[in-house]
Amino acid sequence: MRENELTELRRSRLGFVFQAFNLLPSLTVEQNVLLPVRLAGRRQDRRRAGEVLGQVGLGDKGRRRPGELSGGQQQRVAIARALVTRPDVIFADEPTGALDTGTAAEVLGLLRHAVSGLGATVVMVTHDPVAAAWADRVLFLADGAFADGLERGSVEEIAGRMSALTARARAGAMAGVAA
Repeated sequence: MRENELTELRRSRLGFVFQAFNLLPSLTVEQNVLLPVRLAGRRQDRRRAGEVLGQVGLGDKGRRRPGELSGGQQQRVAIARALVTRPDVIFADEPTGALDTGTAAEVLGLLRHAVSGLGATVVMVTHDPVAAAWADRVLFLADGAFADGLERGSVEEIAGRMSALTARARAGAMAGVAA
């Protein structure tokens, strides 16, 4: 694909949720949600913004600025922004890393709903076994390569696999030092 075709693909079929929210402080919540639509040069549908804000529990916050919201509310705005274009795939990079456990559970529930209720695929990067346990499938990476996989793993199973991979990496590092 040419670069402009790739850009269109990213704008229309992909959504992104970042750990740091990446909201623009000078824009309202509604304007932040509609930003992908605006950047694509399409008509900004305020009803659609209200709809996705309602889905994330912020239907009454559209006129506020991000700085007036809690961290959890800001992350929900980021999820609404990712959902506004009805993407096929949502990439979430440590989406709960900056949140308390209760708010993290709410955010993970919203991402889970994107899968079960909206038919999207969510690809989430996390180091948190609790967050990973919300996934249908967990893939483990070590040194940039696929190292293991688990279907519908519990927090304990995921944490165990992570510990085993860490122990293997330490043992390998120690063997390299001893040699």
